[in-house]
Amino acid sequence: MARILLIEDSPTDTAVLTQLLERNGHEVLVSGNAEDGIEMCRREQPDLVLMDVILPGMNGFQATRALSRDEKTSTIPVLIVSTKGMETDKAWGLRQGARDYIVKPPREDELIARINELLGP
Repeated sequence: MARILLIEDSPTDTAVLTQLLERNGHEVLVSGNAEDGIEMCRREQPDLVLMDVILPGMNGFQATRALSRDEKTSTIPVLIVSTKGMETDKAWGLRQGARDYIVKPPREDELIARINELLGP
């Protein structure tokens, strides 16, 4: 079981992703915006971060960059989960430090496989 921080502002997406992750044995921490999410990540040290891109205030690309450049959080993998599905969005997300990028709505088996891959053995 992993502790996963979900940074997502949509109550619907938060509920769906939380249920999916808990059903697969993960503990879920939730933040509704990037600034609080960064702080929570520094404090809680989750095993993985699921990051939305379109967030109030700071966007997910900026938050991913902040996490990947902070020595306290740089080793925590960030998986971007976003409706922004263009190749340029994916490339930009990976350049900001995300380890993977998946388009919403994710298929449960694909999301869990990507999470397991990032968490390693």
